[in-house]
Amino acid sequence: MYQTSGTRWQITADTSGPMMIALFVRDTAGLDGAGHPALSHAAPKVRRADHSHLTADVGGLSALKTEWEAWWEQLLKAHPQTSPELSPPDFEAFGNSPALQRVLQAHFGSALTWARERRSEYAEIEAERAASGADQLLEDMVDDRLMEVGRDSRDFNLTIIELPLNEQRAWYLEPDKIIMSNRLMAEPELFRSYVQPVVEILV
Repeated sequence: MYQTSGTRWQITADTSGPMMIALFVRDTAGLDGAGHPALSHAAPKVRRADHSHLTADVGGLSALKTEWEAWWEQLLKAHPQTSPELSPPDFEAFGNSPALQRVLQAHFGSALTWARERRSEYAEIEAERAASGADQLLEDMVDDRLMEVGRDSRDFNLTIIELPLNEQRAWYLEPDKIIMSNRLMAEPELFRSYVQPVVEILV
């Protein structure tokens, strides 16, 4: 987790284990384009599996997509908390989402292993950034904007959720939340092109 702040502002960048698990489930189930915003595929690539036998009697793939999208929305709203609770083997919190519940039961072990590997990769990325000073970029952007406007910053909290996505870009969620590829900050110009406009609005 990376945090930088000033007198009236704070920016936090971190990843999310539950969201990584959700991405794994989305990709293994082949739910392309599901969720808002529609994020690119996870990286490294997750192998697709046929879930028709699991979900046939509980609404099939379309029910699974609807249930996944509702879960994803909850995860975004609750971040950094986890809601609903991921509690194997029954996943009781998903009782109203039978198709998703079954897919979670079938793939949770693989999803968890995959998410843990991505988490340790993220820890390495963070260590590299801290060592190279790349994480100063956010603070510099705010400072530059403050000099430009010639006043104190407005109050704001910006949350950046970094996920293992194969497209090097960011997705703007709401005034104070961005999802981005966890490798984007390694490309300062590209990173700036996505985040600077948000900082300009907030400051």
